[in-house]
Amino acid sequence: MTDTTTVTRNDERRRFEIRTDDGRLAGFAEYRERDGAMELTHTVVRDEFEGQGVGGRLARGALDQIRAEGLRVVPSCPFVKRWIDKHPDYADLVA
Repeated sequence: MTDTTTVTRNDERRRFEIRTDDGRLAGFAEYRERDGAMELTHTVVRDEFEGQGVGGRLARGALDQIRAEGLRVVPSCPFVKRWIDKHPDYADLVA
């Protein structure tokens, strides 16, 4: 997999999705909106993309979009919580 991925918000499915440059779904992070925050509840990276940094790019892309919308984040997903702990420049988003 190349480093060219796109993270988009899919409101219909209530998740952020990461896709490869050829449009394949590589993973997603489910969310719930509540009280001016987005609760990230569960993250999935498809098996064929494991170990390629997809989860980190997904977390960063989702959090960047949440920040751009002026929202806070509730990291209920253990993966996202660990990722934020390793990237303190995102700690200010935590509600």
